[in-house]
Amino acid sequence: MVEDVLDRFFERAKARAAKLGPSYLSLWQTLEDSTAGGKRVRPRILLTAYLNLGGTDTAAAAGVGAAFELLHTALIVHDDVIDLDFTRRGQENVSGVYRDLASSAGAETGAARHRGLSAGVIAGDLALTGAFRLLDRSPVSPETRLRLAEILDDAVFASAGGELIDVDFSFHPGAPPIDEILHMERLKTAVYSFEAPLQAGAVLAGAPDEVVSTLGLYGRDIGIAYQVVDDLLGVFGSETATGKSTFSDLREGKRTVLISYASDKPEWAELSDLIGSPSLTARGAARARELLVSSGARDHARELVREYADRARQRLDCPAVTPGLRAALSAVVDDAVNRGR
Repeated sequence: MVEDVLDRFFERAKARAAKLGPSYLSLWQTLEDSTAGGKRVRPRILLTAYLNLGGTDTAAAAGVGAAFELLHTALIVHDDVIDLDFTRRGQENVSGVYRDLASSAGAETGAARHRGLSAGVIAGDLALTGAFRLLDRSPVSPETRLRLAEILDDAVFASAGGELIDVDFSFHPGAPPIDEILHMERLKTAVYSFEAPLQAGAVLAGAPDEVVSTLGLYGRDIGIAYQVVDDLLGVFGSETATGKSTFSDLREGKRTVLISYASDKPEWAELSDLIGSPSLTARGAARARELLVSSGARDHARELVREYADRARQRLDCPAVTPGLRAALSAVVDDAVNRGR
């Protein structure tokens, strides 16, 4: 049903855009393409909470789930702009599509990049406002709609703060402490991907505040575990399985728990010369992985995943959490920590 909601949203938007010109219509089509094909993690966990707490109006839940999916699209489109990335998962993103169009039309490299990034900003803005539009159109009571809007707004607020912290990290020498990295990852991604959708599902189902709060805490812990797994997969994962390059994080010198842990180990003297170099070779990347293993960084990251996954499971011991919901969310923990294996 989430797919149906998104299809209707984009069909209406494209019909409106067509009246303003072909370029605008093309942007909406590109935005729709970038939204298609995802795992729909956020709608799925929202529906998991909603249905296991007694919710029965799947149309309302699908609408709110689609709002979170559009929010996800907005944030990754803007994240790519901030990172000056023109591809995602091996395909041109919104900015990449419009950069290439400008290049094909004869634009110089700098002008083509500017057009691409500009299109990315606009597309991300449209997806963000679209998320709130879908929420506003959901068939729920005014009181519930207000609570859901507050949850969505809090998620955007947190993610923006986390994104800024991540940007700030790149301008400081060395690696931030692990607790600061986890704080950034929680704000940037875990809140809107786990905490907020779970709480929204509970609010939609009319669950008590105790359950809403418990699911938020569970979402915080599993969201952090999920992000640390992402850090591991970004270096040690299979590109075939994840669709992500195992070079990009190392070439970028991305500040992750792996890098933070290794930064005060003897291996850092060699490792710091390898990471953060756009010319990093396959051989250099392999050596960087060896150093991350020998420094204990990989094992420490894995231990963090286990620690936060265990915390998430313990949150579910709350008497207010139904057995069905406990079982369903325990499975979410297993899926999150076993990705890429």
